[in-house]
Amino acid sequence: MTLAVQELRFAYTRGAEELFEGLSHTFARGAVTALTGPSGRGKSTLLYVLGLMLTPTVGAVLLDGADVSALPDADRAGLRARRLGFVFQDSALDPTRTVLDAVIEPALYAGARLAPARERGRALLADLGLGHRADHRPGEISGGQGQRVAVARALMGDPDVILADEPTGNLDRENAGTVLAALRASAAERTVVIATHDPFVMEQADHVLAL
Repeated sequence: MTLAVQELRFAYTRGAEELFEGLSHTFARGAVTALTGPSGRGKSTLLYVLGLMLTPTVGAVLLDGADVSALPDADRAGLRARRLGFVFQDSALDPTRTVLDAVIEPALYAGARLAPARERGRALLADLGLGHRADHRPGEISGGQGQRVAVARALMGDPDVILADEPTGNLDRENAGTVLAALRASAAERTVVIATHDPFVMEQADHVLAL
């Protein structure tokens, strides 16, 4: 699947400063692209546009050459559920639910059956070295483990695209390396885009797009 933007511009309100200056870019499949740039240049905003949570003011988000950014809300929500995975700086895990429940939530939202979803969720956690934490709650795991849980959750629906917003921002170098390695491994079969200001992430990325 090909992810691209064409002549992209975005402003949060009419008359506000526009971001992206007519950006056109194709994000490489099978690779990690780091989005970089000073604060305020729109790194996180671009992820939300790519993730179909914000609609461009001008231009388009293209999946396999089709403009999906102007689709009705229900259609965009369906694409997010089936084809896009998200990892954020705060792993945003519900403290009242188990790690496994957090991981399988996207699959259940997309209509998967519970038993197969739980089996896949446990397998993903095991792959990320967290099989022994599946039945724990977020308060019982470290921040680095929480981010690995977030990666497992993003991979749960086997998406075509992973979008990660500062996923190493709150982590020490060892945990950042573990999370980045998991994202790099996932890129073998999909497109991974990471918004970051971390030089370590930029050095490890296959491509860097400066905004």
